[in-house]
Amino acid sequence: MAQITQKITPFLWFLDGKAEEAVEFYVSVFDNSRITSVLRNGDTMSGPNGTALTVGFQLEGQDFTAINGGGDFKFSWAVSFVVRCANQEEVDRFWARLVEGGGEHSQCGWLKDRYGLSWQITPDILIQRTHDPDPVKATRVFQAMLQMTKIDIAAVERAYRGED
Repeated sequence: MAQITQKITPFLWFLDGKAEEAVEFYVSVFDNSRITSVLRNGDTMSGPNGTALTVGFQLEGQDFTAINGGGDFKFSWAVSFVVRCANQEEVDRFWARLVEGGGEHSQCGWLKDRYGLSWQITPDILIQRTHDPDPVKATRVFQAMLQMTKIDIAAVERAYRGED
């Protein structure tokens, strides 16, 4: 039985039997991540015998559950997961990994992965600079971010200094 480690756990609904595949992908992208449980369909469950019904997993210590649902329920941009990054190398790595295999680029550091889940790849410095007590600096950084797809930390810093 899966151990409950947090009060609220995101529960992700996947179509076409992709839950276990998606979880394996996410666990490969993030360090300190693992599959914690798999509930497989049997004779009395809804899916083909032996296939995953639910998959419990952790990404960087955050618990999630994935389900092989059915129907027409799809992910939208309305819900996303923010990945905080310490530097441009992390931004580039997470961006590349999460869009590989058919993901979709958006703007302001947002992307959708091949399963349709939305992510915000956000460097810590962007949060710091957009929350600067100087509204002129913060606004310059925010306006620069609006022009970006993947966040460029060097461009954020230039905007912060008023060089762009």
